[in-house]
Amino acid sequence: MSDSMSLRPDASDFRELFLRDTPMMDTRAPLEFSKGAFPHTVSLPLMTDQERAKVGTCYKKHGQDAAIKLGHQLVKGDIKDARVAQWLDFARTNPDGYLYCWRGGLRSQIVQQWLKEAGCEYPRITGGYKAMRRFLIDTLERRLNTHPLMILGGETGCAKTALLQQLDGAVDLEGLANHRGSTFGKKPDGQPPQIGFENALSVAFLRHEAFQPQRPVILEDESMLIGRCALPELLRQKMNDAPLVIIEADMESRVEHSFENYILNKLSEWQAALDGNEEAAFTAFADDLRTSLSKVEQRLGGLRYKNMTAQLEKAIDAHAAGNPDLHRDWIHGMLVEYYDPMYRWQLRKKEQRVVMRGPAAEVHEYLSQQFTDSHLP
Repeated sequence: MSDSMSLRPDASDFRELFLRDTPMMDTRAPLEFSKGAFPHTVSLPLMTDQERAKVGTCYKKHGQDAAIKLGHQLVKGDIKDARVAQWLDFARTNPDGYLYCWRGGLRSQIVQQWLKEAGCEYPRITGGYKAMRRFLIDTLERRLNTHPLMILGGETGCAKTALLQQLDGAVDLEGLANHRGSTFGKKPDGQPPQIGFENALSVAFLRHEAFQPQRPVILEDESMLIGRCALPELLRQKMNDAPLVIIEADMESRVEHSFENYILNKLSEWQAALDGNEEAAFTAFADDLRTSLSKVEQRLGGLRYKNMTAQLEKAIDAHAAGNPDLHRDWIHGMLVEYYDPMYRWQLRKKEQRVVMRGPAAEVHEYLSQQFTDSHLP
């Protein structure tokens, strides 16, 4: 290991850790990690879930010393050597990284000590996961209570997300939730756990504060849920009070954008998820579309759902034979009969918040010129 690594102290500056996208080794048990972690973290636990459960039970019955002794009995010999080897590999690959556990206590100290015995002095994060999570919750709440938001809305298919991604000062909620936001928005690789989504959201607001302090935070208009990721309640409240900018687009361009996003791109995602197995990917892709359509059966009503299902099946058959173009027919129907009426109903409740509407180019120019004086000297 390098001298610079061995000289690095343990860290407690959470702001800098997150702003620098610091690689972090999470030494908590896999179950803890699966419930939510931070961006740029890797799960390299000291103990498995089963080992941790045994140690926890021992701690409750016999105290800390007995629990520590049991832990050393469970993680020794080849098991210990294999885990230390993984930690060393992470340290070599990430010389600027850190390790942490739940509270920055015993587990991370043991990992740190075993690494030192293996010739690697690697720093840990004091306070651990709990302190970093608290920091991010407080950061998001403070930012929401002190800085203005601006909301980007528009009908389905008007390319809101694409425009959002071009803007300085924007936070891509759908990107953080790994979901396109609509009924058909599921992605093959799934969504982060709720706590992981909230952590990534808070880091995004922290980065906005650091690098775009004079711009409002620009967000896409979203419902309470993006897939299964729920927006924090305070964020929803602030979004519901924020100025609203509307993108307007014609039906043809909206159908084409939806076709590219929900058909061509979605199929490519399934192909990537299934390692290029085109037959399996197309089957999964088609089932994905069928399942998504079934979720709105009640809102469409029996006859419209039956007709839409027939159009979808016709498009799937044609697509399987090499022609994806018929998907545009049922997409057009969904926009006209489902999405647009729902959008107009929702917009009526928001009309008083609309400060500008127009085509994408004009909206882009308008939002690019938005500044706030809240951070000016």
